[in-house]
Amino acid sequence: MKKYLFLLLLWCLSALSFAQDSLRIRLDSLLEDSMFETSQVGLMVYDLTADSVYYQYNERQLLRPASTMKLVTAITALDQLGPNYDFQTHVYYTGYIKNRTLVGNIYCVGGFDPTLTLGDVTDMALSVQQLGIDSIAGMLVADRTMKEPVDYGEGWCWDDDNPLLTALSIGRKNIFLTTFSEEVARLGINLENVRLVEGQVPGNARHLTTIRHNISRVLDRMMKKSDNFYAEAVFYQTAASVRKHHAKASDALGVTRKLLKRLGLDAESYRLADGSGLSLYNYISAELLCRLLKYAWQSPQIHDALWFSLPIAGVDGTLEKRMMKTVAEGNVRAKTGTVTGVSSLAGYCTAENGHQLCFSIINQGIMRGADGKAFQDRFCQTLCGEKEEVREVREVKGVKGVKRSVRSARKHRGRRR
Repeated sequence: MKKYLFLLLLWCLSALSFAQDSLRIRLDSLLEDSMFETSQVGLMVYDLTADSVYYQYNERQLLRPASTMKLVTAITALDQLGPNYDFQTHVYYTGYIKNRTLVGNIYCVGGFDPTLTLGDVTDMALSVQQLGIDSIAGMLVADRTMKEPVDYGEGWCWDDDNPLLTALSIGRKNIFLTTFSEEVARLGINLENVRLVEGQVPGNARHLTTIRHNISRVLDRMMKKSDNFYAEAVFYQTAASVRKHHAKASDALGVTRKLLKRLGLDAESYRLADGSGLSLYNYISAELLCRLLKYAWQSPQIHDALWFSLPIAGVDGTLEKRMMKTVAEGNVRAKTGTVTGVSSLAGYCTAENGHQLCFSIINQGIMRGADGKAFQDRFCQTLCGEKEEVREVREVKGVKGVKRSVRSARKHRGRRR
C-alpha cells in the first residue's frame, strides 16, 4: 500500500513539474516576438503561494516605470501612514468678535486633499458663520505651507498637461480662496475690504473645523483611473509624515528608500523622482515592483486597501477594455503605465493551479504603446492558464472565456476593510 501511495505521489509531482515546465516554455515563446529586436523588456513573476520566484527575465534592468510608479507610492504611503489615514483641511481664526464682527483673520490650511469639493468649501464657510458674525474685518488666508512651493515634479515634460501641485485647490485649480470667499459671502457675511492673501496660520489660532477624507477614497481614483494629481497628493502625505511644513519630494523618497532597504533591496541603485511616474528621471526594475507587491500581499495593513484600488481586467479602470473574454478577465488586478516609449503592467493574478501570483512587466523603447499592451495581455492570459490554441479559437470563433467571478469583482469594487 505504501508503495502505491509513493508512486501516486511521485506521479503527482511529475505532473506538476511538467505543467510548470510547460508554462515556462509558453512564457519563453512570448519573448521571441519580433518587437524585442528593437525594444527592451524586464519582467518577473513571483509565486506567492509557493513563496518563490517563478519566472524572471531582465528583472534587474533599470527601466522607466511610467504609472506603475504609483504602486511604489501607494504601498509606501500605506506602510507609512496606514489604511485609516485621513487627508485633512483645517479652518482656524484669530482675533476677537465685537458687535457681530470678527476683528481678525480666517485661515484655511491645506493638506493637499485632491478630493476637496465645493460641498466641502460650503461646510468650511458654515463653520465661520457659526461664530455668530455678520462681517469680517481682516483677511481670508490660504495656508499652503504643508508642502514645498514647487508647481511641478522633477523631470516632468514642459509640454505635457501637468497638474499644478498646490496643497489647497478645488478641481485642480488654484481658485480656493475665491471660492471660499464667495461661499462665506453667500451665507450673509459681509467681506467688504477683506483681502485674500497667502500666509501661514499662527500658533495661537483657534480651530473651527476640519474636513476629512480617507486615503482609500484617494487611492481608488489614483489607481483605477491612474490620476497623476491624486498620486502626487499621496506622495506628499508621505513627505509630510516626516516634515510638518514645506514637506519636500526628497522627504517622501527618503521614506521609500527606507522601505526598499527593509525589503533587502539596494535602494541607492534606483533613480526615484516623483510619485506619479510622470518624471523622465524614474528608473526602477521589475524586481523592485514584485518585491513591493509581495510585501503588500503579506501585510494586513496594506493588502485590502491596495487590492480593492487596483484596476480589474475586463471590468473597470484602465483595464476595463483589456483581456476581455479571456481567462484573465476578472482575474488580473494590476496597475497600468503608459508614457512615450514605455508601457508597463504590474499586479496580481491567480494561476490555473490556484496559486496566487504577483507579476511586473516593463516594456521600454516601443514605438507603439499598443504593442506593449498586447504583449502584457498575452503574458497575463498565459499566467492564468490560457494556451495559445485556445486564444486562437477565441479570436476566430468568438468563443466566450472560461467563467470567472467578474460579478463578484464588481460587487466588491470600492469595499474597504
